[in-house]
Amino acid sequence: MRPLRRPERLAPGARVAVVAPSGPVPEDALQTGLDILRGWDLEPVVAPHVMDTHGEFDYLAGADADRAADLQRAWCDRESAAVFCARGGYGAQRMVDLLDWDAMRAARPKVFVGYSDITALHEAFAVRLGVSTLHGPMVATADFLKNPRAQEHLRATLFEPETVRVIPAVEGGGGVLVPGTARGVTFGGCLSLLAADLGAAGARSSARGGLLCLEDVGEEAYRIDRYLTQLLRGGLLDGVSGILLGSWSDCDPLRALLLDRLGGLGVPVTEDFGFGHGEGSLTVPLGVAGQLDADAGTLTLDVPALS
Repeated sequence: MRPLRRPERLAPGARVAVVAPSGPVPEDALQTGLDILRGWDLEPVVAPHVMDTHGEFDYLAGADADRAADLQRAWCDRESAAVFCARGGYGAQRMVDLLDWDAMRAARPKVFVGYSDITALHEAFAVRLGVSTLHGPMVATADFLKNPRAQEHLRATLFEPETVRVIPAVEGGGGVLVPGTARGVTFGGCLSLLAADLGAAGARSSARGGLLCLEDVGEEAYRIDRYLTQLLRGGLLDGVSGILLGSWSDCDPLRALLLDRLGGLGVPVTEDFGFGHGEGSLTVPLGVAGQLDADAGTLTLDVPALS
């Protein structure tokens, strides 16, 4: 895997778009998140369909075509320096093939932030656009609204990325599942979304040379087993360089299972790193080269996440 193009860091006064590619967005949470962005001296612009709800499926933030149009318009807007997702949930996969990737490829790369269901878009941006993205807190989610550690790590990544080139695991995390160091290009996100993407048109077919970041939420052990086994059988993990395991909030105890499924790859694996659905989650750039030190519990980027 090669490093991807890095968007430019944000500057005070930058205009940023807020979109809802997946689930419906609580209005009060959105308004609080917008106030935080304004407190960072950013100018947030809410996409037209962010507050929509699908007429038949209430787990979607409006119609697929409308969510896709919002995202494409925001990405292609020359005046916007970033696109922030409001929340995850479900729905990104339904609209990812409705995007005009040629038009988006012609647009200037910009910061893109999200996690959870947004994993489907992180992967699409990497494979189809060749642009690095940020796996980090979303505007209308609890960490963005209430957790100082999550807020500050994202803010530093956006404005002063050279200050967070070394990303240590959260306090109490960074355990060693398999020791060692490894170099590669970061990619990944929510395990269930990566498994669901396997074999889809335009999806990544190999993680050779990659540092895989994995996390999930609310899953029983047998389902985590199924997802990991699917990635293994599908060949996605052939040649992976190392693995960072994030939070597994509301999941069954997984240490033995993760070692069983991932230990045989013969690469360093660190656990409880602190990104994903857990409280106080770190922002991890995807598509950037770096070194994982499983023993020290650190990810050191070769270059800042943003240029």
